[in-house]
Amino acid sequence: MAESGQLGLPLLAAAQAQKHVTVNEALVRLDGLVPMVLVSRAASAPPVTPEEGAVWAVPAGAGGDWAGQDWMLAIRSNGGWIFVAPRVGWRAFILDEGLAAIHDGTDWVAGALSLGLTGAATLTRVIEVVHAVSAGTSSSPGFLIPAGAVVLGITARVTAAITGALSGWRLGNPGADDRYGSGLGIGLGSWARGVLGQPMAFYAPTQVILTAEGGSFAGGEVALAVHVIELGLPR
Repeated sequence: MAESGQLGLPLLAAAQAQKHVTVNEALVRLDGLVPMVLVSRAASAPPVTPEEGAVWAVPAGAGGDWAGQDWMLAIRSNGGWIFVAPRVGWRAFILDEGLAAIHDGTDWVAGALSLGLTGAATLTRVIEVVHAVSAGTSSSPGFLIPAGAVVLGITARVTAAITGALSGWRLGNPGADDRYGSGLGIGLGSWARGVLGQPMAFYAPTQVILTAEGGSFAGGEVALAVHVIELGLPR
């Protein structure tokens, strides 16, 4: 069957019977590919109860109805699947990763803002965690900043009131515990927008640290988000 050049939409033939079948398949493909939202690119088999029109990127070695469809896009349609080969430059949003992606002709490059001919990419992502604040003068969710990342800033919101004998708190890294904010609120909904005057490169995995001001933490919960740029290497 003849197909369109960019999206691979099936084209009607002259004097074709059952035209509605071809037209409906073209509409399903168009609905799944524009704009493209991928449920996941990590599922090794079709979900048990997939939503009509939902799209997955099939990984290598998938089983079930996806067997033999490595790297294809699987669009749920009328109880079955339509498979489409992605092309270089196609863009998608990957739901379970929270990242936009560009296809480089082989795989989806998650977080890519731009993509070079050799596969090199400028990548952005937000690293998120909901941190249960531990008792003491400081509390850390661990090494949220990866090696080689350029940090634009860290944002935070108190999702359960911070308790303890303290007047506020600071947000930072080892050696600079107020880099992303100080005098921060402890009540539910309090927030921080720690924008750096200049983006800062980190060459080793680095912790994010919450430090109590005027006392110590007893408990609470803070949602943290590290906003970073990373450089993807050429293939």
